[in-house]
Amino acid sequence: MKTILNVIWLVLSGFWLFLGYLLAGLLLCITIIGIPFGIAAFRIGIYALWPFGYTTVERRDAGAPSCIGNVLWLILAGWWLALAHIFTGIALCVTIIGIPFGIANFKLIPVSLMPLGRDIVRTDQSFATR
Repeated sequence: MKTILNVIWLVLSGFWLFLGYLLAGLLLCITIIGIPFGIAAFRIGIYALWPFGYTTVERRDAGAPSCIGNVLWLILAGWWLALAHIFTGIALCVTIIGIPFGIANFKLIPVSLMPLGRDIVRTDQSFATR
């Protein structure tokens, strides 16, 4: 079932969201300081490409540097990517079939706003890491 949902997601919104994260990652990797943010964009882009069967969990060892990094991320790329999720989610919620995918888009907004200090894990592993 996860594979079917991921294929439909890929066609409806996953590919375009992945391209947005890829563009953000490439732009952020232009400077040496932006490389960690670019890597985070690539990591979340892959999650946005194929999200069903995966979830995000907060890292317990993430401290002040990830908090400061999240503020910088929010300013540099986070709000643009969150807007992409909002608009895509609204467009998907117009149809009855697209409502679950629109809701999945809305669930990705917090990750697109504050990605640092989070790990992407398989859903069957998420309870083992808590």
